[in-house]
Amino acid sequence: MTTDDHAGFDPAAVLEQIDAATEHLLWTASRFTDSDVRAPSLLPNWSRGHVLTHVARNADGGRRLLLWARTGVETAEYPSLAARDEEIENGAGRSADALVADLRESAAEFAAEYRRMTTAAWDRTVRWTRGQERPAARAADSRLTEVLVHHVDLDAGYTPAQWPPHFVHDMLGRVVASFGARDDAPPMRLHATDTDTRYDIGGTPPVPEIHGAESSLLSWLMGRSPGNDLTTEDHAELPEPPVLY
Repeated sequence: MTTDDHAGFDPAAVLEQIDAATEHLLWTASRFTDSDVRAPSLLPNWSRGHVLTHVARNADGGRRLLLWARTGVETAEYPSLAARDEEIENGAGRSADALVADLRESAAEFAAEYRRMTTAAWDRTVRWTRGQERPAARAADSRLTEVLVHHVDLDAGYTPAQWPPHFVHDMLGRVVASFGARDDAPPMRLHATDTDTRYDIGGTPPVPEIHGAESSLLSWLMGRSPGNDLTTEDHAELPEPPVLY
């Protein structure tokens, strides 16, 4: 989230989006059996239990960042990335019921802390575990992204085509900007056929032009789709985006 993005930040509206996405995720997860949560997710070496545990611990980490912003007392998102990974590994093998209960409780605690935030608190800078220092408002769109994207990673029928259009449009712009600032992103031009919007990533013409719906472009750039529903000029092969998320 840039400073300009933050200027238009509406905490109540974003929380409504987070709550809706969370309820949909819980609906999916509540139908899993113990066998289902042991099954592989779309993420390498992670079961569905890993994904659900990760989303729950992300809620805890986000809540701690909001607490830091609200109180002014430094409260780390996680002690370290290693500690976060250990928590996920230790929690992944639990029963389906325990995983869902954890997901529900951690989401409720995040939402409760979110509602305690003041206007001034959203502007305060906090530090993520990887070292990024950003306004606390970034924790809001970060949480929405975690819930929506990892819902897809469960490989349980929820697809990028079901992502809310407002999320897709905003996130696509952010991903394009992120790739544009990287040296390892191949140059390309994206054409969102459903909104007739064009996005440029690096390079000077001619560069590959890729056509598809915004959700298809975003899911491909984020590594959640092989891009089979995208088209290129002269049927050229798609470039390979770098790992983002």
